Amino acid sequence: MTKLKVSDMTCSHCAGVITEAVKGVDPSATVSVDVMSKSVSIGSSTDVQRFFAAIREAGYEPEIEMSPA
Repeated sequence: MTKLKVSDMTCSHCAGVITEAVKGVDPSATVSVDVMSKSVSIGSSTDVQRFFAAIREAGYEPEIEMSPA
């Protein structure tokens, strides 16, 4: 499971656009978006860089979400 932080995601429309971008890369990926925490969880064996590129192309700036130590 890949966890991304998308700080510029602000609403359910944003969440839908990001979900569509992820599904455009891997239609079978599992995607969970939480607007309140600005996080996106992606279950897929596809290279995370492809998701980064798709989310950026959709107009958002993803980052790898770091787990607290």
